[in-house]
Amino acid sequence: MTLAASSKTRDELVFLPLGGAGEIGMNLNLYGYGPAKSRQWIMVDLGVTFGDDRTPGVDLIMPDTAYIEEHAEALLGLVLTHAHEDHIGAVAHLWPRLRCPVYATPFTATLVRAKLMEAGIENEVPLNIVPLGGRFSLGPFDIELVTLTHSIPEPNALAIRTPLGLVMHTGDWKIDPEPMLGDDMDITRLNEIGDEGVRAIVCDSTNVFSPGASGSEADVAKVLVEVVRECKGRVAVTAFASNVARIESIARAAAACDRHVILVGRAMFRLVGAAREAGYLKDLPPFLTEHDVGYLPHDKVLLICTGSQGEPRAALARIVDDSHPNVTLSPGDTVIFSSRVIPGNESSIFELQNTLAERGIRIITERDHFVHVSGHPCRDELARMYQWIRPEVAIPVHGEARHLAEHARLALELQVPEAVVIRNGLMMRIAPGPAEVIGEVPSGRIYLDGEVLIEADEGAVQERRKLAFAGSVFVSLVLDGAGQVRGEPQVRLHGLPEEDSHGISFEERALDAVDEALNRLPAKKRGDDDAVAELVRRSVRGAIRREWGKKAQVSVVLTRI
Repeated sequence: MTLAASSKTRDELVFLPLGGAGEIGMNLNLYGYGPAKSRQWIMVDLGVTFGDDRTPGVDLIMPDTAYIEEHAEALLGLVLTHAHEDHIGAVAHLWPRLRCPVYATPFTATLVRAKLMEAGIENEVPLNIVPLGGRFSLGPFDIELVTLTHSIPEPNALAIRTPLGLVMHTGDWKIDPEPMLGDDMDITRLNEIGDEGVRAIVCDSTNVFSPGASGSEADVAKVLVEVVRECKGRVAVTAFASNVARIESIARAAAACDRHVILVGRAMFRLVGAAREAGYLKDLPPFLTEHDVGYLPHDKVLLICTGSQGEPRAALARIVDDSHPNVTLSPGDTVIFSSRVIPGNESSIFELQNTLAERGIRIITERDHFVHVSGHPCRDELARMYQWIRPEVAIPVHGEARHLAEHARLALELQVPEAVVIRNGLMMRIAPGPAEVIGEVPSGRIYLDGEVLIEADEGAVQERRKLAFAGSVFVSLVLDGAGQVRGEPQVRLHGLPEEDSHGISFEERALDAVDEALNRLPAKKRGDDDAVAELVRRSVRGAIRREWGKKAQVSVVLTRI
């Protein structure tokens, strides 16, 4: 990393995103104070995003913490703004690399503790519970939690005070005038902090292209009652399990329509349990389990299912393909998608919906009725936040590059003096002086591959991607000490067509290529196993490429006798 000369000797307040700047999800933000040689750090959020077709076999993707690991002795703590996976999902996986205290409000702490228990490290992690509106200090950082509204209980902005100024870190938020769960947004406190003077705001950019306001969860609750009342047969509602307010809205709609609520999917039970432990969802009728479905009339059932994004292992997908052990849907039943389509999930969601339609099951989405509302601020809400906080500098985060650029333009239109767009790995000085990028540190991604954490640049995932595109060929050879073939070479093909355009099998093409390679192998190289294997590999791959047009992955196993 290259630092400006002044950074090495004078106190500075810096901001360093390693996740969430230039992408949606996987949030990790660092604030540093002091001269470069002795800078102290706090981390805000440590989240994940999910694997997709580009990362076959990868369940979770998380930010690379290599830089802060090098400075772990100066990391004073990890502060969590709220309990969504893209803000807390990497804590249990990466905390052993950081080993710092963790700070969270009660509901968030409940979910984090469950993850730590699954990882077997709950007794190692100093998990500090901070009350709503609480305030605490970590070295030169004085941190105050300010209650906001979002799609999950206890979302908090952080007012981070330092000797060089105050930074408002919003986390995820929206303006909900009628939140279904939790406290109202503390607008009074936001105005007071604005009066105090704010050097910079680090703010959510997700919905910056959407005009107006996002809307209220209370309005969704009213529409859900109307929609469910019109339904016949069983009703299944799929939503993000973390949207506890939506779960309450769905449950109240069920009660208003004389239906019993049945939770389907482990994530639903986990979130509901955490919410009740933290004091939420207390005054609802008891939720039933999937084992009760068969004992109830169809028109008395409302299922709340995981799987709104078409995840193949989630409850809804298993119900649709008839692999769920206890729950089925029939023609005339209804599935309500009380969620939005996350970019990248379109194909899996539409495939699931097409299967439902083919089975005669009615589908209702946010395009049909107001059954979902975003948890992030639209343009009018962003404008109100800037009116309350009145920062000197705007630093957009939590969005792709186009979101950050548009957010910066909006901030300047709102008379914010400075707006700086940065990406992951860029270190920005917030104070003293003008806000500017002063260096760059390594940044990237870590994959959870099964139960193993691997670096994104390791070859395993890239190899799987190639295999998915062009298949694989395995060749087994037995040679004697003189380099002569013993027995017949064996070839196994995976993921290739059976025959080429001339009607000749690719297995035959591969065997011919093996023979050709061995026939032109110089005598002096017949004793070199590596040379033999490489020549055979190249010959087989070339033969298949000429007839198929794709580069199959070829592996050669050579045995000497």
